[in-house]
Amino acid sequence: MRAFDYIPAKTVDEAVALLAEKGDQAKPLSGGTDLIVMVREGRRQLDLMVDVKDIPETNVLSYSQETGLHLGAAVPCYQIYADDEISAAYPGLADAAKIIGGTAIQGRASVGGNLCNASPAADTIPPLIVLEAVCVIAGPNGTRDVPAEQFCTGPGQTVLENGEFLVSFKIPAPKNNSSSYYLRFIPRNEMDIAVVGAGASVVLDTEKTSFVSARIGLAAVAPTPLFAEEASASLAGREVSDEAVNAAAEAARHIARPISDMRGTIEQRVHLVEVLTRRALNGAIHRVKES
Repeated sequence: MRAFDYIPAKTVDEAVALLAEKGDQAKPLSGGTDLIVMVREGRRQLDLMVDVKDIPETNVLSYSQETGLHLGAAVPCYQIYADDEISAAYPGLADAAKIIGGTAIQGRASVGGNLCNASPAADTIPPLIVLEAVCVIAGPNGTRDVPAEQFCTGPGQTVLENGEFLVSFKIPAPKNNSSSYYLRFIPRNEMDIAVVGAGASVVLDTEKTSFVSARIGLAAVAPTPLFAEEASASLAGREVSDEAVNAAAEAARHIARPISDMRGTIEQRVHLVEVLTRRALNGAIHRVKES
């Protein structure tokens, strides 16, 4: 491992200045469960690691029924599912936070770090997409907001420019008669990477018999996590039925662009997209009807 400097930043401005000075040879550290491993194994060369965990804005965890969830980029996963109110409001995000690594990893890994690692198979990205999360980014030119579905640009690549880092997420308050769900297929029971992941959120009408809207997010089936926009839009106004759900799941399958690798084949992944999308939608619908 090559030697590098480590500096714990105390403010957003300090972190931005440090990152900007070193350009692409600097990286922010939030959870560190991916970054530290990559640096140690020589897969990522750095001159500077800027620890952002002590910055107040990256540690905020605030929820209200009026304004929604404000989630700092360095908040560890366990704090999400350990909060009953947040878990109830955003169950799809809690689903994902519970299955990242093991319990020890969840005490350190953050949703922000999981997004910035930009793995196509990242578990928290589909829930962020379906919950309409907005990423708050700080940089030399101030702050800017980017929808979660636009954040990743390729495997390990994001919209972040030199000097920028992810500060937090803004997630809208849940609508009436809404819920979300996330699941993945893995060859082992735990601590594995998704062969395919699927998340869904639904909003049902007052009688809970028709869709008002829906959003579907997919992982591990393209160079970046995907927002299945057309499949999602196809459910609006339709009666809640197996026919509607199956049609949306089939539409989601058509946007998958997977590869074959040691975890699964193209054919398997394409098939799993339809299966898991159907299960994610039905899971979200069930949660609404049970609430």
